Amino acid sequence: MKILLMGNPNVGKSVVFNRITGANVIASNYSGTTVEFTKGSMKLSDRRVELIDVPGTYTLEPTCKAEQIAVEMLNEHTNGDVIINVVESTNLERSLNLTLQLLKSKIPVVVALNFWDETKHKGISIDDKKLEQILKVPCVPICAVTGEGIKHLVEKLEDAKPSDFEYEDSRRWQKIGDIVNEVQTITHRHHTWLERLGDASVRPLTGIPMAIIVMFLAFKVIRFIGEGLIGRVGEPLFENFWMPVVMKLSTIMGGGGFVHDLVIGQLIDGEIDFGQSFGLLTTGLFVPIGAVLPYVFAFYVVLSLLEDSGFIPRLAVMVDTLMHRVGLHGFAIVPMLLGLGCNVPGALATRVLETRRERFISATLLSIAVPCAALQAMIVGLVGQYGAGYLAIIYGTLFVVWVLLGVIFNKTVKGESPEIFLEIPPYRIPYLRSLAKKIWIRIKWFLKEAIPFVLLGVLIVNLLYTFGIIQFAGKIAAPVVTRILGLPQEAVGALIVGFLRKDVAVGMLIPLGLTVKQLVIASVVLAMYFPCVATFATLVRELGIADMLKSAGVMVISSLVVGGLLNLILPG
Repeated sequence: MKILLMGNPNVGKSVVFNRITGANVIASNYSGTTVEFTKGSMKLSDRRVELIDVPGTYTLEPTCKAEQIAVEMLNEHTNGDVIINVVESTNLERSLNLTLQLLKSKIPVVVALNFWDETKHKGISIDDKKLEQILKVPCVPICAVTGEGIKHLVEKLEDAKPSDFEYEDSRRWQKIGDIVNEVQTITHRHHTWLERLGDASVRPLTGIPMAIIVMFLAFKVIRFIGEGLIGRVGEPLFENFWMPVVMKLSTIMGGGGFVHDLVIGQLIDGEIDFGQSFGLLTTGLFVPIGAVLPYVFAFYVVLSLLEDSGFIPRLAVMVDTLMHRVGLHGFAIVPMLLGLGCNVPGALATRVLETRRERFISATLLSIAVPCAALQAMIVGLVGQYGAGYLAIIYGTLFVVWVLLGVIFNKTVKGESPEIFLEIPPYRIPYLRSLAKKIWIRIKWFLKEAIPFVLLGVLIVNLLYTFGIIQFAGKIAAPVVTRILGLPQEAVGALIVGFLRKDVAVGMLIPLGLTVKQLVIASVVLAMYFPCVATFATLVRELGIADMLKSAGVMVISSLVVGGLLNLILPG
């Protein structure tokens, strides 16, 4: 038997899922799509059964890809399976639209009345026994956050049976109204502070300043956690524990040669430099685990908190109009936010977008104009000493590029960008156990998805270096770098290293004695011209080789145009 967890978006399905299942859950994409769902297992009586968290849907008459997949998954499980229909008790009328459609499918249903605690705060009273008599299926009040009612919900699964509840589709909403009038009463009450905060956060006059403050604090926390983990965990782990192992292996392999340089990398002054040695076991592991994972972890912690609190849907609504100008919808802000911590999870998060067109636009804008936290830290350290005005030029340029390229893509890239209808949930205090499980699932997903492609990318870079292709490309690029961008020929080396680690590339500019004008140009070009190897490898996976080549072409051309314009416009 399989149990399908179904309900509207933002009704707490994921929290219910985490309450019922154990730690062994799997997140995967529905066959042939980028729509993700989660499945796990639970013990029911003396047997193990599979629980599937179906993508949220408002109806069985689909209006978008996610709803279409939900209907397909329902149609695949019609024999001997049970549906747990998670209903938002504080919005019973809207939720019952899906419930009545599920009852008509003649599959056994158990209705879980979630947020039962919030009904009391909102002055809503629901007679769950009368609702059960009307629908003729078990109706169980629960509070998924605290676990109240979950045990009773699981027990009721044994009593699930198809309902002989009948109604005419043309009179569905009238039937819903009759049910709500019969089982629900509402009394007056004053708004809570969370409700007042929720109202203020979707009004532009108050919502925009609130969003700016929240995002500023979020990035401060992310940088604090990310840099702290790198300095106290990532670097010591590799320097103190992994370094002796790979140095011993290097000695065994003779300290050099083709295989040695492929596996260990090149020794720099007789030592391994995890940032620059380019070996599979050195740089190949250090980049995703030692340098990227801390920021990914920090970003997932903050992002999950913002999601579970109800902030992200509000932010998506606030930026929806701007996103439409670049051929995306408001929820595309999520990959951009992730990209500000690390472009790799940002690239992976483009999966939340439904069409190939949206994913191409989002991934390209992300790679060109959204610098990761490590790169930002180096830019601020290098250019910030000359004043905030020069940093404003860098970030202002990247933002203008993001907007202009997005507008151009919106006019020229073929395909569809369907609207997404977001339901804004009330602000809620996140449930820590569910939060931890969500972060753990995402971290496992990142490690599984990213590390193989980073290793592949490092291998390719290694081979290109070994056969002299990168050095040859550097000689060809030197005249362009000096004439168009106004940078010294030595800066070519930094641009090449930027393919592996952009923050290291910015650091390589320090001994070149560049003017502040050249530092600004170099910083902008390094941010725009090409993604780091970890992001590049991920984008090849997400976009495919053909679209990645198109995206790379846009990156190179736009970086040269913008760098050349800055060289002409900036004084000095």
